[in-house]
Amino acid sequence: MKMKVNLSKVLMILAVAGMFLSCVRNKNGASAPAQSESAFNMIKVSEVIQGGSYTYISATENGIAKWIAVAKQEVNPGEVLYYYDALPMENFHSKEIDKTFDVIYFVNKITKTPGAEQPAMTGGMPASHQGKVEASDAEVEITKAESELSIADVFANKAEYSSKEFEIKGAVVKVNEQVMGKNWVHIQDGTGAGGNFDLTITTQADVKVGDVVTFKGKLTLEKDFGAGYFYDVIMEDGTLVQKEGTQI
Repeated sequence: MKMKVNLSKVLMILAVAGMFLSCVRNKNGASAPAQSESAFNMIKVSEVIQGGSYTYISATENGIAKWIAVAKQEVNPGEVLYYYDALPMENFHSKEIDKTFDVIYFVNKITKTPGAEQPAMTGGMPASHQGKVEASDAEVEITKAESELSIADVFANKAEYSSKEFEIKGAVVKVNEQVMGKNWVHIQDGTGAGGNFDLTITTQADVKVGDVVTFKGKLTLEKDFGAGYFYDVIMEDGTLVQKEGTQI
């Protein structure tokens, strides 16, 4: 059977939404309320290192020095900034600036004005997309044997695949490299419904958007990484079995 993924449309949506914009569902499913000024953390910037994807900020907070990472943006030494939430990472190595941090805090958003509405988590950890990708002119065709699993099959039988290894083939539509020491890969194969069409895989394998890949592993169900990052389904530490050339 042939399964089609409209990668060009996916990439366009991601570009419009921003490199780090991810539709992450909070575990309770509710939108976050507005926060008071006291709910925000205040930092004073000492040093700024710009990477390819992140801005790394050395700052002081309540007299304590710390490193903070946020989606790349303009930040200047001496500025006073505010953030609401953060995800600490220990012994984190940034490949893009070749620096290892004993502890670094990935923050969702920084602002010059405290008391704003709590932002949705956009930086730090990657998360699943939502919404069905429709076929159009620029398509990738993935040919699967009748015996091969589809992403729809995996979601429909997730409890079964949490207890045994399986292989799944799909097209890479998004990659976040070296977050928490792993690459976070999103694959799709054109199947699925109700938002359950995109499978997230953590791996050490290097792949790029457009690759047609086969991964092997088990599902982890209801994985809560904290700071609002909750996955109903995720394949952790997946093994790359096969990688074909880009289909874009």
